[in-house]
Amino acid sequence: MFLPLRRPSRDPDRPVPALSRGPSGRLRWTGRRAAALGLAALATVGMAEPPALGPQGLGDRLFPMLGNTGYDVTSYDVSLDYSGHNDQPLDATTEITARATTELDHVNLDFAHGTVRSVKVGGLPAQHQQHGEDLVLTPAFHISRGQEVKISIEHTSDPRGKGNGGWLRTSDGLAMANQADAAHRVFPCNDHPSDKALFTFHITAPQELTAVANGLPLSPGARAGRRTWTYRTTHPMATELAQVSIGKSSVLLRHGPHGLPVRDVVPTADRPALAHWLAKTPAHMAWMERKVGPYPFEAYGVLIANARTGFELETQTLSLFEKGMFTTEQLPGWYVESVMVHELAHQWFGDSVSPRRWSDVWLNEAHATWYESLYAQEKGGSRASLDARMRHAYEESDGWRADGGPPAAPKAPSPGQKIGIFRPIVYDGSALVLYALRQKIGVAAFDRLERDWVERHRDGVADTADFVQLSSQVAGQDLTGFFQEWLYGDRTPPMPGHPEWLPKGAAGKPGRPKGAVASPGPKGAAASPGPKGVAASPGPKGAAASPGPKAAAENPAPKGAAENPGKPV
Repeated sequence: MFLPLRRPSRDPDRPVPALSRGPSGRLRWTGRRAAALGLAALATVGMAEPPALGPQGLGDRLFPMLGNTGYDVTSYDVSLDYSGHNDQPLDATTEITARATTELDHVNLDFAHGTVRSVKVGGLPAQHQQHGEDLVLTPAFHISRGQEVKISIEHTSDPRGKGNGGWLRTSDGLAMANQADAAHRVFPCNDHPSDKALFTFHITAPQELTAVANGLPLSPGARAGRRTWTYRTTHPMATELAQVSIGKSSVLLRHGPHGLPVRDVVPTADRPALAHWLAKTPAHMAWMERKVGPYPFEAYGVLIANARTGFELETQTLSLFEKGMFTTEQLPGWYVESVMVHELAHQWFGDSVSPRRWSDVWLNEAHATWYESLYAQEKGGSRASLDARMRHAYEESDGWRADGGPPAAPKAPSPGQKIGIFRPIVYDGSALVLYALRQKIGVAAFDRLERDWVERHRDGVADTADFVQLSSQVAGQDLTGFFQEWLYGDRTPPMPGHPEWLPKGAAGKPGRPKGAVASPGPKGAAASPGPKGVAASPGPKGAAASPGPKAAAENPAPKGAAENPGKPV
């Protein structure tokens, strides 16, 4: 996501975890955190006792009630019937195929903001009850561990309302913005990135509209003035990355590296004005492949929505952008392209390799910000110096940590502020960790690590301990202590190779980079201004009330951009 969500943690002030090595040499969490993660892991693989009837959750530190135990979803098949009016609920059917990981007498799904009409489990009618944002199903039979289960739910999907995420109402239809925990406001699901699955979407809409979704299209069908569009992914996807767009759109086709399908979706009326930007995507993809290896999915493209969102979003195979990003004249070309690269980089970092827990989101945003910054430096020259951007981030880092927590232990969002985890420390503050790592292990080892990371965990989930483990392996040195300080410390450690860098407010205290003092910074501290000469922008007018992910309040817009349309997330 370019920028700079459910319930807060029950214990947001618990000590941060420590990393140590077990007898096998594998990195592990220690202390109470290890016990909590161990219990969560047991529940995930089906060794925990089945929960009582009612709401549950995976115990994610940032969103404890998100996700569910006892099963692993392998596929979703979602049918949506759109009337042509984006202020009316859609009729929908969601079919879920899952494998039980424990003995089950009931199944919990995440679902809210819709009405359930009927449920079948294994082809038989099942009872259902709503407990908060959990939909609890009671099938007519006991489900055994290892058994495949097929669930069919007829329901509505309501695009009305503000501030909750999920459906995004555009000027001519709908799009989705589900990060971090809003997919369950569109369809019933196991709404946590640790449970990835294949997706099929069937979207029925009036003939004059175009419907698109993640993956590749199958043959559309028509009936009585309406058309049903079908799309299917060939790689597993986290629910937060699902995308469906319906509107008066044109689909533009071209090819990327190695003949890869590139599909862009734009408002038909704006097609001529946007063509210049869309033509740049194949070159962006070739640039990223030179950095980290082959593109990980079956297709890519840019979805441009005619809406004021305050963010851009890395929905899998089809990144979401607001139109204003490309039509705001004050934004220099190198900056706009770097934002496009930010969302493209997420296809490797965050989409193909998804976070095991939401505290691991720094792995997504650090890397997307890193490649955004590298590209900006190549295209913007002295106006977008990577060293200058990272030095500024270093100066601000203590304040960002005080405001939002350290990179790998971010503070929980405030109640009702679902996008609250996406603070400056997650963007430039986490890219700073990668900069420090490259300074410590050298450019060659760092570049090898990046390629090995996305290859080893492709189509899977990974966490901070996995990254520390692989970094140590590639570098040929134990980096546990290095990462413990950089990822979990309240203060920013000295920057390798740059002893002259000091945090803002440095006052000469020993044992720190010449006495760095934690600085809270201004209230609501904005993200790094990014490339040299780029000033922080408050984002689009009214962005604070954006219903979707990561608000644009921390967007490092170029100087003079009074109405920057948003930042990557």
